[in-house]
Amino acid sequence: MSVRLLRNFFIIIILLLIIIIGSVNYWVNASTSKQMYTDISAIPKNKVGLLLGTSKYKDKARQIVNDYYQYRIDAAVALYMAGKIDYIIVSGDNSTVYYNEPATMKRDLMARGVPGNRIYMDNAGLRTLDSILRCRDIFNQDHITIISQAFHNQRALFIANHKNVDAIAFNAKDGDAYWSVTSREKLARVKMVMDLVLNKQAKYYGDTVEIK
Repeated sequence: MSVRLLRNFFIIIILLLIIIIGSVNYWVNASTSKQMYTDISAIPKNKVGLLLGTSKYKDKARQIVNDYYQYRIDAAVALYMAGKIDYIIVSGDNSTVYYNEPATMKRDLMARGVPGNRIYMDNAGLRTLDSILRCRDIFNQDHITIISQAFHNQRALFIANHKNVDAIAFNAKDGDAYWSVTSREKLARVKMVMDLVLNKQAKYYGDTVEIK
């Protein structure tokens, strides 16, 4: 293959990738826009809020808190205190004994006044797909309020819409790394569509949990 043909081949591949990424992102944004809220007074009430996890610290050694984490906690507390949710499922990564997103979120929610008996921990929310599927199949919740940043909520809502979960979302404030995070999000959405097409399942299931 000549250098010119090889160059043209790579140009075509790059253009196809740009088209695919752009199309997927438009699809996700357009199909979920009416399900997202930023106004506490306007959002309908649901029994359960699903708080999606992330690392608490962007620099653990210096104890610098990740804005995305803090704003999600703020949003969950605001929804609970306003009576817009009665329970919170904290869903995140607990893959090692040294890293436990759900326990950290529960502790910080309780410090802000949310009763411990109103918080349920999902210790196997390794990915957004896992969090949605486990919320439906382990916690038996198919009407939920998802809590994260807007770009993340859109992906979570898209998954919920294709997994028979009736969901709305409350948008937490964005953090200070918006552009780098949302750039990665565009690629994550392509991976999400592939997972849905392949009917990818959560990595872990287990016994069901009754939310009373």
